[in-house]
Amino acid sequence: MDSFELNKIMGAILGTCLGLLSLNIAANAIFHPAVPAKPGYAIAVPEKPAGGDPKGAPAQQEPPIEQLLASADLARGETSHNKCVSCHTFDKGGRNLVGPNLYGVIGREKGSEAGFNYSAAFKKMKGPWTVQELSDFIKNPKLMVPGTSMTYAGIPRASERADLILFLNSKSDKPQNLKAAQAK
Repeated sequence: MDSFELNKIMGAILGTCLGLLSLNIAANAIFHPAVPAKPGYAIAVPEKPAGGDPKGAPAQQEPPIEQLLASADLARGETSHNKCVSCHTFDKGGRNLVGPNLYGVIGREKGSEAGFNYSAAFKKMKGPWTVQELSDFIKNPKLMVPGTSMTYAGIPRASERADLILFLNSKSDKPQNLKAAQAK
């Protein structure tokens, strides 16, 4: 290879590097980020008086699940159950997935679904599932059963939980008449 060929190759490499350097300088000039004087974000938090709420209003309590069941809708519950189908089945004799089969869960002993390996926290629980306990569990599983392996965050809206519980009640050999029981 003669020196002329070597000069062309080195010139091409040098020209490419010079072009990239020029693009970098131009990009920094156009898109120069502003560096804040103090790193982080300013979060505006309204100050509350030491005495609590100045109007003296108590924190709003959600109505008991029994009252909400009177106006619960089975169709909305069936829609809400779609949040659960990735981990649970709802049919009689359905297999266990990540979570146990929920057919007939209302009134069933806690942690008693055959063939499902419950967490240690669930194995300690005793008694049948009541409507209120199911509502509390669906609202926040980790709060009701600390140590549960259920990773779902929960359903905070009480009316949606009531719809879901009405749907769960319909998936049973002997569904309870939850609406009639609350009308008394």
